[in-house]
Amino acid sequence: MAYDHSKIRLFVDAPLAAGAVIDLAADQVHYMRAVMRRREGDRFHVFNGCDGEWIAELAVLGKKAGTARLHERVREQTAVPDLWLAFAPIKGARLDFVVQKATELGVAVLQPVLTERSVVRNVNLDRLRANAVEAAEQCECLNVPEIREPQTLRNLLGGWPSARGLIFCDEGGDRPALATLEAVKGQGTAWGILTGPEGGFSDGERALIHAQKVALPISLGPRIMRADTAAVAALALFQAVLGDWSTSAVHRSA
Repeated sequence: MAYDHSKIRLFVDAPLAAGAVIDLAADQVHYMRAVMRRREGDRFHVFNGCDGEWIAELAVLGKKAGTARLHERVREQTAVPDLWLAFAPIKGARLDFVVQKATELGVAVLQPVLTERSVVRNVNLDRLRANAVEAAEQCECLNVPEIREPQTLRNLLGGWPSARGLIFCDEGGDRPALATLEAVKGQGTAWGILTGPEGGFSDGERALIHAQKVALPISLGPRIMRADTAAVAALALFQAVLGDWSTSAVHRSA
């Protein structure tokens, strides 16, 4: 089903229930008033990541403030797989791309990881969240991933949960991704994917990752991928083999 671009969807940070009145953020007020030319009484959709999707009506739309009244829920909340993406930050628009596509592909947590070869070490978490929210709004997602503070690779591995598998995109490995993932079907539902920076992990980092009992190295094929491509490729492979693509009844495209 093609996405209906006339339908406005906004992510809101408020509980959703029939009859509730919620405040709109200043940027949402500007968007509705100046960009979309909406008026009081117009309807749109809202979601908050836990209460499903609701029809809302603009109750007040001023120059700087606005409120909306909720009417009825039109979609029940659904869950994404218990999947974390741990990734080395990259520059500018390519980092935005990773966050947007990870949101669309259905991750629960986005975890920036600082490695020896990381060029980007200062991460704007507000920008990451804004990109995740925008992707969720545009692509009919009901979930916005949790975005965590950056960690060093050593600290991340030191605190990695023993019950969560760690799929390691190993550019120096030779284990075919599809066959390797197929082999672990049914061995738990909590997973993380780890992708490296441009230039890859150092030999010491690769040895440290391989030493983790929960690490599952996979190869993404014979070609060297850029960091953003590798993250998207790994997420697509996971969803196709261990995730929710095979059980999803309907695929909606933007």
